Amino acid sequence: MQMLYDPQNKTIQRCAQGMTLEGEGRGEVAAVIFRQAWDEATTDLEKFIAAHYVARHQPGVSGKLQWDKTALDHAQRVPDVQVKGAYPSLYLNIAKDYEDLQEFILARDNYETALFYTQFLNDDGYGGMIRAGIAAGIARTTNR
Repeated sequence: MQMLYDPQNKTIQRCAQGMTLEGEGRGEVAAVIFRQAWDEATTDLEKFIAAHYVARHQPGVSGKLQWDKTALDHAQRVPDVQVKGAYPSLYLNIAKDYEDLQEFILARDNYETALFYTQFLNDDGYGGMIRAGIAAGIARTTNR
């Protein structure tokens, strides 16, 4: 299942610009653009998308976890079922944050939740990457 994004949406445009900057190795500038997207976001969909990218540029794991949770919180408020396709990635990010904080029970719980939502992923390269990340996380946190 693929989410529908409006390419005319300012938040989407800013996040796309930030992703281009990341690809060019200009992460600090990208972080500013993503924060602008967050500051300008008005809907839960926009806030979910912007928070997801803001999280990637936090200097510490605790800050990243806070933004990853913010992204998930806003995604859960979007009534469109297509947003559920983002849940595996969102829960994977939160699980990895907890793992990095050595909170292995919380990490494992979030990896398991991510696994549950893989039913909403497409069977493509992206879906395979997310599934592999979840499986690796579960393996790392088993018996810890």
